[in-house]
Amino acid sequence: MNTISIRNFTKRYGEQVAVDALNLDVEPGTVCGLLGPNGSGKTTTFKSLLGLIRPTTGEFTIEGKPLTPATFETLAYVPERATLYEWMTVAQHFELYRRTYARFDPARAAELGALFKLDSRKKTKRLSKGQQTAVQIALAFSIRPNVFVLDEPASGLDPIFQRAVLDLIIDAAAGGATVLFSSHQIGQVERAANRVAILKGGKLVLDGDLDTLKGDQKIVEAVFDSEAYSVNGLASDPRIRRIDRNGRILRAYVKSGAPEIAHELEGLGPKAVSIYDLSLEDIFLGAVSDSAATNGTH
Repeated sequence: MNTISIRNFTKRYGEQVAVDALNLDVEPGTVCGLLGPNGSGKTTTFKSLLGLIRPTTGEFTIEGKPLTPATFETLAYVPERATLYEWMTVAQHFELYRRTYARFDPARAAELGALFKLDSRKKTKRLSKGQQTAVQIALAFSIRPNVFVLDEPASGLDPIFQRAVLDLIIDAAAGGATVLFSSHQIGQVERAANRVAILKGGKLVLDGDLDTLKGDQKIVEAVFDSEAYSVNGLASDPRIRRIDRNGRILRAYVKSGAPEIAHELEGLGPKAVSIYDLSLEDIFLGAVSDSAATNGTH
């Protein structure tokens, strides 16, 4: 049974389609990173999944059941923008959670408060954006949920605390929790996620295990003295998925035979040729580019 299941989800605002026929499953113990350019539908998906906005069409289940108030006993949601009570202190927020959630762990709350260096006496309206995010993260992990839905969970945090959030996500999944999260920082998703789903214009354009998506693909990069260089027919090579040209830089996205492709590029007289492993950033840019077709074939 999938922990999170989204079926045929569409959300329209008048004539505008925010999300279009989305199907997505997240298995137990998985960290799934939801990526996409601004306006691609990530936050709309999160809010519809959690009943905060009404979908135009679609069905959602969490741990095999439709959403009910009881779902939130074992689910933690951290929105992109803090939703704290400005007039309450940090300590009062933790007390509110203690009284609300049966699984609230006071020792865990104290540990997380110390980890993020939170001043329990401060009212949340006096906190920076990053500190408010840290409070929400600490509250979410203090209830020890089975499911996390995290929208930009490291937003506004400094690099040290960003790493702490990613470690918390990885640790929670190792303990059996399921995490669906988004981030504009692709490196964060690459570090924490073992599964990636990419949205573009409200549509799912790529979905799969991160290691499988990377596979054995490589990037062969050549740097030339000028922009007037020829790729000499390499664009039609079946080993090459696509070729990108950016000024003096040529990048060939290679499915196999990277050393041989590099050797052929060296014959075109570049200043340098290098071979790189495919990163999540490369996968993301390839998925959301305006054209998946090979360009620059002259």
